[in-house]
Amino acid sequence: MNTNSIEAQEMSVSRRLRAIISGSIGNLVEWYDWYAYSAFSIYFAPVFFPSSSPTAQLLNTAGIFAVGFLMRPIGGWLFGSIADKAGRKFSMTLSVLLMSLGSLLIALTPSFEVIGILAPILLLVARLLQGLSVGGEYGTSATYLSEMAVSSRRGFYSSFQYVTLIGGQLIALGIQLIMQKMFLTEEQMHDWGWRVPFFIGAALSIVALYLRSHMEETEAFKKTDDKNKTITEKKSGSISELLKHPRALALVVGLTLGGTVAFYTYSTYMQKYLINTVGYSKEDSTIITFISLFLFAVLQPVFGLLSDKIGRKPLLLTFGILGTLATVPLFNALGNLSPADGIWSAFFIVMIALIIVSGYTSINAVVKAELFPTEIRALGVGLPYSLTVAVFGGTSEYVALWFKDAGNEHYFYYYVTACVFVSLLVYAFMRDTKKVSTFNQDNKEEKEHQPEEKRVLSKV
Repeated sequence: MNTNSIEAQEMSVSRRLRAIISGSIGNLVEWYDWYAYSAFSIYFAPVFFPSSSPTAQLLNTAGIFAVGFLMRPIGGWLFGSIADKAGRKFSMTLSVLLMSLGSLLIALTPSFEVIGILAPILLLVARLLQGLSVGGEYGTSATYLSEMAVSSRRGFYSSFQYVTLIGGQLIALGIQLIMQKMFLTEEQMHDWGWRVPFFIGAALSIVALYLRSHMEETEAFKKTDDKNKTITEKKSGSISELLKHPRALALVVGLTLGGTVAFYTYSTYMQKYLINTVGYSKEDSTIITFISLFLFAVLQPVFGLLSDKIGRKPLLLTFGILGTLATVPLFNALGNLSPADGIWSAFFIVMIALIIVSGYTSINAVVKAELFPTEIRALGVGLPYSLTVAVFGGTSEYVALWFKDAGNEHYFYYYVTACVFVSLLVYAFMRDTKKVSTFNQDNKEEKEHQPEEKRVLSKV
C-alpha cells in the first residue's frame, strides 16, 4: 500500500512537471511573438511611418504598441472566462492561434510606399490580434502554473511565468543580435530583415499549439466540474461572480500599477532609451539589453523560492521602497553616460534596476492567483491585470517618448517613481497572500465536503 502511494505520488510529480514545462514553453513562444514587435520596431518604424524624425517614427510605432495593450483587457475577460468555464488548457490553446495570425500578418504587410495608409492600418490590426491573445495568456497561464504547483513551492513554480515572459524577449533580442552581427547589413535589416522574426514567430506558434493540445488540465479546475455541478452554482467565469470580490480586484490593480510601469520601462523602453538618449548604437544597446534581461530571467526562480520561505509581502515591499527611492538616481546616472564609457557602465545600472523590479515580477502571478477562488481565478487574475497594464504598462514607452519629444524627458523618471509609490502603499497595507491564500481555503472546503469515510481514511 505504501509502495503504491509512493509510486502514485511520483507519477503525479512527473505529470505536474511535464504540464508546467509544456505550459511554460507555450508561454515563451507567445511572449516572443509579442516582444518581437518592440525589439524590431527600431528597424521597421520608417517602413510604416515615413518621417524625417526618428523620435516621431518611434512615437508612432510605440503608439501602436500601446494600442495593442488596449485589447489585453478584452483578451483577459474572454480567455479568462473561457478558462474558468471550459478549462485552462482549452483557453491557452486557443490564445496561441491568434498570436500566430498576428505575427504572420506583420511579416506579410507591404510598406507604406507600396500600399500607403493601409500599411499602418494592417500593422494595427495585427497588433490588436496579438493584444487579444496575450491578454488572455497572462491570467490563464498564471492560474495554470499556480494550480499545477505544490503548495510549498508555489512561488517558485509560478516565477517561471516571468522566466518565459522574459525568455520570449531574449529570443527576440538574440535573433536580432545574430542577424545584426552575422548575416545582414544595417540596410538589409531596415529593408526586409525585420520581417524574418515575425515569420519565425508564426512558425513557433504552431509548435506551441501542439504542446498545449497535449497538456493536462489542472486538478483544481477538474474538482469544480464534479457531479455536484459546482461551476453552474457559482457561475464560474462570469463577471457577476467576479464582482463579488471587489477587494481582490482592487488589490490586483494596486499590485500591478507600479510593477508594470517599472517592468516595461526597464525591459522594453530601455533599449530605445540607450539609443535615443544616451547615444549607444543599435548593436550595443541590444547587447546591453540581452545580457541584463538574461540575468533578470535567471533571478526570477531565486526570488520565487525566497517568497516560499519568507512570504510574498517582504519582496513586494522591497521593490516598492527601492523603486521609489532609486528610479530617478538610476535614470540620471544612465543619462550622464556616453558611448565612450563602454557598455558595462550602462549594463550595471540597468541590472540594478532589474534586480529591484524582480521583487515584483517573480511573484506577482502567484500573489494574484492566491487572491481568487478556483471558479473565478483565471478571470480574476487576467481582467484587472490586463486593464492596469493597458492603461499604465503599455503606455510607458509612449509616455517616455512623448516627454522626450516635448523636451522634458526627466519628467518621465518622476512618473515611474510616482507609480511605484502608489503600489508601495498597497503593499504596506495588504496581507501576505502566502498566509491567507485562497488555495488554502479551497483545500479546507474540499476536506469539509468529503464523505466521513474518506476523511477518516485520509487521517490513517
